Amino acid sequence: MKLFEPLYDRVMQWSRHRHAPRYLATLSFAESSFFPVPPDVMLAPMAAARPRAAWRLAALTTIFSVLGGLLGYLIGWAAFEWIGPWLERWGYGAELAQAEAWFAVWGVWVVLIAGFSPIPYKLFTVTAGALSMALIPFVIASLIGRGLRFFLVAFVMAWAGPRAEQHLRPYMERIGWAGVIVLLGAMVIVLLME
Repeated sequence: MKLFEPLYDRVMQWSRHRHAPRYLATLSFAESSFFPVPPDVMLAPMAAARPRAAWRLAALTTIFSVLGGLLGYLIGWAAFEWIGPWLERWGYGAELAQAEAWFAVWGVWVVLIAGFSPIPYKLFTVTAGALSMALIPFVIASLIGRGLRFFLVAFVMAWAGPRAEQHLRPYMERIGWAGVIVLLGAMVIVLLME
């Protein structure tokens, strides 16, 4: 069963659409506060298809991701009592508790690390708001973490350029399933460390 090749083809189609930057901005904003799909899946093929626009696309992704992070912060600050049980029902209860524990130990550094890593950034934006973290350090850490991540993706894909598509597609199923295995392995490690 091929799952990742058709998905890859669809994302590549979207990345060439004339409104693709708007879609990227919307996805970046939504992912930082409530949506589960990371913007990298759209940024990477867009940067590969348009290497000259890669830095602009990375900046767009970063800015809208941080703006979405501010929405997540606002949700946590204003409505955590209401949204907390809802997030737990969606299966994010353990992650929220872990995020809160990490905030207690590392403070603002958690936002920077979550912004760069594949850890769901939205959990940390909502938790930062719920804990009333200082807003300016939150924004700075978000800009640095998200910026490093998205500019790195844009740099690698712009460097590879359009030729990346023809080299990646034959391996997309393997890459996709390897990503799933790595994610599951990371989740097992985190669970064992608790």
